[in-house]
Amino acid sequence: MEKKGAGHRERLRNKFRKRGIEALNNDEVLEILLTLGTPRRDCKEMSRSLLKKFGSLPAIFDSAPGELEDIKGIGPQNSFALHFIQAVARRYLYQRLQGKHYLSSSREVADYLNHSMRHLKKEVFKVILLDASLAIIDTKTLFEGSLSKNTVYPRELVKLALEYHAAALIISHNHPSGSQEPSPEDRKLTRHLYLACSMIDISLLDHLIIGREDTPYSFADHGDMAEIKRECQNII
Repeated sequence: MEKKGAGHRERLRNKFRKRGIEALNNDEVLEILLTLGTPRRDCKEMSRSLLKKFGSLPAIFDSAPGELEDIKGIGPQNSFALHFIQAVARRYLYQRLQGKHYLSSSREVADYLNHSMRHLKKEVFKVILLDASLAIIDTKTLFEGSLSKNTVYPRELVKLALEYHAAALIISHNHPSGSQEPSPEDRKLTRHLYLACSMIDISLLDHLIIGREDTPYSFADHGDMAEIKRECQNII
């Protein structure tokens, strides 16, 4: 039995080596990952049980450790392995952004924001800091909690931008509900922060909203930033 299971795992690994991750279904991906925590055990049923309970790979990786261990056969080692892989992926996506030009790396920015924010149970406000050539300097979390123009203080955003000598900013926050439609409060906040940045010649280029979709809602792409700019021209 042990020998048969080992042969099956090796066939899965060879499939990946020859044809890449696209050749593996989600059951098989999980099965390989679970062998990191239990290398001498058949992990096929555990992988199927995880997918049946959580519905998708992102939901599994984003779950709490205790939730994973509710599945028969999933112990602390398996839970650690899956959450460690999630953390490594997040760091990889974050570090590959450093120094890249935003306009040619917007897809990578979206991947990082989705991976780091889509699973969160509370709202988180992140800032992507850019230099004068729009290369990415860093990404920082500025606020956690319910967002409004009264809780995300312009002075904190401006202080962060000046600390990093940023010439432009992208702001982003998540909707724990999964909806990506901007609320009236989101629009007020964006306008409020745009005005604050304009006063010190820092460009607020976009506001991205992270929800359940793979592509964030972009204020710039939907024309909202252009509308805010027109509204603010009479004030600045």
